[in-house]
Amino acid sequence: MTKFLLAVHVLAAIVAVGPVTVAASMFPPVARRVLAAPPDGSGTGTLRLLHRICRVYALVGVVVPVFGFATAGEMGVLGSAWLIASIALTTVAAVVLGALVLPAQSALVEGRVANPARLAAFTGVFNLLWATVTVLMIVRPGSSTGA
Repeated sequence: MTKFLLAVHVLAAIVAVGPVTVAASMFPPVARRVLAAPPDGSGTGTLRLLHRICRVYALVGVVVPVFGFATAGEMGVLGSAWLIASIALTTVAAVVLGALVLPAQSALVEGRVANPARLAAFTGVFNLLWATVTVLMIVRPGSSTGA
């Protein structure tokens, strides 16, 4: 059962978090181009698509920690420092995405004032958090379950 849960957890992370990180990373440069272009509406479709990908896959991404907790419970590592750090970083990443990245994307899509450079910084923080969680999941510092 552990292998099944771990496989679903990893696949969910790849399928759900991967598209969010890519689409969120693509959004600020596209937004800069749209803002620099004449206001004819071209390019806003791309922004809307990238924003929709981020929103939809962020919701799908809820599956990742659900199966992560189930896997950790099966492995008996819920109290491990590397896992607690991963949970904390995942929570921070979710807050950055939900409170900073998605609202800034919405503002740009709706034509409200927003700063693409600031959005790029928030997106970079989000991506860095996920990269750190990924490394912690692989390295598992201090783990006695083997690498």
